[in-house]
Amino acid sequence: MHMKTTLRFLKTKLVAPVMMGSLLLLGFSSCEKDTSSDDDLVGNWVRRSEFEGVGRTEAVNFTIGSKVYVGGGFDGTDRLNDFWSFDQATGTWLRMADFPGVARNSAVAFAADGKGYVGTGYDENDNKLKDFWEYNPSTNTWTRIADFGGTARYNAVAFSLNNKGYVGTGYDGNYLKDMWKYDPVTNTWTQAASLTGSKRSEAVAFVHNDKAYIVTGLNNGTYLNDFWSYDAGTNSWTELRKINDVTDDSFEDDYDDNIKRSNATIFVMGDKAYLSSGSRSGIIASTWEYDISNDTWLEKTGFEGTAREGLLSFTVDNRGFIVTGNNSSYRFDDLWEFYPSAEQDDDDN
Repeated sequence: MHMKTTLRFLKTKLVAPVMMGSLLLLGFSSCEKDTSSDDDLVGNWVRRSEFEGVGRTEAVNFTIGSKVYVGGGFDGTDRLNDFWSFDQATGTWLRMADFPGVARNSAVAFAADGKGYVGTGYDENDNKLKDFWEYNPSTNTWTRIADFGGTARYNAVAFSLNNKGYVGTGYDGNYLKDMWKYDPVTNTWTQAASLTGSKRSEAVAFVHNDKAYIVTGLNNGTYLNDFWSYDAGTNSWTELRKINDVTDDSFEDDYDDNIKRSNATIFVMGDKAYLSSGSRSGIIASTWEYDISNDTWLEKTGFEGTAREGLLSFTVDNRGFIVTGNNSSYRFDDLWEFYPSAEQDDDDN
């Protein structure tokens, strides 16, 4: 039941999913803080200048220099093709050239060699897509590039390493684990080593010190616990520790099944990554810190806005932010910054 809800809820114009549970009651009419967080957890979320476009879910974003670009997605009625840039130094948003491809949600994006790239997803007629587009921030223009090398799909992941883009996993009618590399110099896609772990949709990916990491997601209705890193130099995957309690090690005692989820977001600050929000038999707001050097997880203060899934995150100047997303009733435009070492404070919104 949950698989159908998670993978198809956007195609049914966001009819309220089943099994949402009490977490959704935290903020249908406002963006108040989630009071379910344990008082002993560390970390504080501070509300910042809202995204200037309409609230949306399943949008895409990429970062070039100190600017973040956000666009596309689904507003509850229509797929969108507007694009906006965010200047963290001034807290301002500016509308850029509209994305010229068919409006879509559940697409992917990455930045490589000073340009942004957007592709895949699906449109208002439920057509899975494989077209790809390049954005040049110097000219504020879009150019269609070679179509994605794999099958048309949605809910994939994307990242960049060594000025090459990578897109993989997702759903094309089948759960997927293939990985494809894009070279902006030659405008070509070549198949890289497939993810060694489970096939998956709605996973998250991040990059740190020239390695990429993929974790979470769904496969056939099951929330996945395997965790993998990718080395582009050797074109190989290495398995990391599971993200639930599977050994007798004491550090795993708090994991249980609390880290597993789908349709979440992750961002990196320093040598740690922060996984937040998403869905696990209902929408959740919990946030976990991943220590990359030690391969361990620590729970932090949960996201303090309205619990949501289908959200975006980004890091600028080593500051981490969350924006957009949805619950069963709303598509959001609020922007939040996370301070992982600060004490939680209700008075800074």
